[in-house]
Amino acid sequence: MKKILVLHTGGTISMQTDQAGKVRPDKVNPMNQVNIEGSELALEVMDVFNLPSPHMRPDHMLRLYHLIQEKAEHVQGVVITHGTDTLEETAYFLDTMDLPPIPVVLTGAMRSSNDLGSDGIYNYRSALRVASHDKAADKGVLVVMNDEIHAAKYVTKTHTTNVSTFQTPTHGPLGIIMKHDLLFFQTAEPRVRFDLKQVAGTVPIIKAYAGMGDSIISLLTPDNIDGIVIEALGAGNLPPDALPALKQLINQGIPVVLVSRCFNGIAEPVYAYEGGGVDLTQMGVMFVKELNAPKARLKLLIALNAGLTGIALKDYIEG
Repeated sequence: MKKILVLHTGGTISMQTDQAGKVRPDKVNPMNQVNIEGSELALEVMDVFNLPSPHMRPDHMLRLYHLIQEKAEHVQGVVITHGTDTLEETAYFLDTMDLPPIPVVLTGAMRSSNDLGSDGIYNYRSALRVASHDKAADKGVLVVMNDEIHAAKYVTKTHTTNVSTFQTPTHGPLGIIMKHDLLFFQTAEPRVRFDLKQVAGTVPIIKAYAGMGDSIISLLTPDNIDGIVIEALGAGNLPPDALPALKQLINQGIPVVLVSRCFNGIAEPVYAYEGGGVDLTQMGVMFVKELNAPKARLKLLIALNAGLTGIALKDYIEG
């Protein structure tokens, strides 16, 4: 019989809708009432947090990492239930930590436990199936929703309410959940792993737009930030009026990381005009491949807390 560690953190999967139609946290987690008889699993269940996912912070993510480290020797898989708003960020954070090769699976729900067509119990049981399956080992942190298995690095929430909200642009899911088996048809790339004891720092995200100047960026100084993520236009370009303050930050030693605001594709230095990607690279801006801005923020935050600087920082961010 396989033993699975279950870490509940809150979110819609643990909430209920009241008579006025408002979704609220519940004192009793309905996932703890789910019957798993006949599944041949033994569960070690911990109600770690009871947080709406917008309340989740990197220190909460680090707490989950340390709990998995503590328990990993005695379990064969891990399931984490989580609110969907920041689920992809927690999944990505854990995917960069020095976890053992056992399956680690995050899941959640788009409909609260007493909503018509609630997806929580189904997703929870699906996550348990994946976490206990030999095929899911050593594939990195996985996100299981709506019969699909996604890689933490690439998955993102694409719809505010639809149950099929979690998608992987460009690549598609790693696999699917069948009635009696799992089918994997992709494998996530290897990732650099870190063993952090603490995580701290301020890394804001700024989204580029037509007519953007440098007034917002000029408010940022080495005294109030540790790095910055720019969600740039297209393949990785910025309006020229935004450059002066950005150059000043770089000259002051603030790492600047760039991703595209586009839903699909990869940011890369292609355009050779003022504010184009080639110009930005020459300024010292680091381009991140295939991450959205929230994940790029975590990547930079993790790198800074791991002590990476200079060429080592650039190689990791751009790798």
